[in-house]
Amino acid sequence: MSHGSHDYADDPRNRDILIYINGAMKRREEATVSVFDSGFVLGDGVWEGLRIVDGHPAFLDAHLDRLYEGAKAIAMDIGLDREALTGAIYRTLAANQMHDGVHVRLMVTRGLKRTPYQDPRVVIGPATIVIIPEYKNPLPETAERGLKLFTVHVRRGYPDVQDPKLNSHSKLNCITACIQAYTAGADEGLMLDPHGFVATCNSTHFFIARKGEVWTSTGQYCLGGITRSNVLAVCREAGIAAFEKTFSLTDVYGADEAFVTGTFAGVVPVREIDGRVVGDGRRGPMVERIQSLYKAHVARDIAARKARSLSA
Repeated sequence: MSHGSHDYADDPRNRDILIYINGAMKRREEATVSVFDSGFVLGDGVWEGLRIVDGHPAFLDAHLDRLYEGAKAIAMDIGLDREALTGAIYRTLAANQMHDGVHVRLMVTRGLKRTPYQDPRVVIGPATIVIIPEYKNPLPETAERGLKLFTVHVRRGYPDVQDPKLNSHSKLNCITACIQAYTAGADEGLMLDPHGFVATCNSTHFFIARKGEVWTSTGQYCLGGITRSNVLAVCREAGIAAFEKTFSLTDVYGADEAFVTGTFAGVVPVREIDGRVVGDGRRGPMVERIQSLYKAHVARDIAARKARSLSA
């Protein structure tokens, strides 16, 4: 069964990985947290996904910005400053002798609770920090063949209900969207905002190309995506007109090309939406160009981080 842009080939090396839990390195089978942990009890926490390229996490500064802003928004003390948390990430990679082709899941929850109850004040310890590194590369055919999307009934909600800007552990609305999409035979769910306009997908951000322009949603009802913002930046640098705007499914069905973005797979074409073939059903020239621009952008970020680490 397809898992959308997150499809990957199993790597046997992942059986022996060491996972960081609150400063300790644990073997996979020993890497556990308490049933009283806030993340398990209520999904109370924030997280980031990081792509490791040539020994370094791509766009780490932007990911840490989002992590610490999310923690501040929910009044959670991570317990480590940025430098210490960065050190923990690199220490985890070193413990596993990992250098490339790695995806890291960085998770922070509010920590251990005295009793399974909602109130954050019943936490009795520091935040729980988990860093899971895995050898995991997106399937090459995903970037070429593309995805099938299905517009789901589950909406991206107003920020006064649950702010879509928070990359929280509480992802049930996205999970129900995912269920509806794969039940309908699609790879991922296309989600609308409360007004019926296109917002995002259940685990990626959504773009269309029309008449030489690139469109994505206003961003009001989706996570502040790192790859999303990088794609907008590289398009504008390359002279491609790129807009954050309101648009409907009619605009989507008439698009020349469509694609999704995310940390794991980067830029992935979309070949079909709600049974309608996008373009000629194959990766188009705009998507192929943006994939190349984004790859170069990643390389520049990694080169800059390597230069900073050598001069430190």
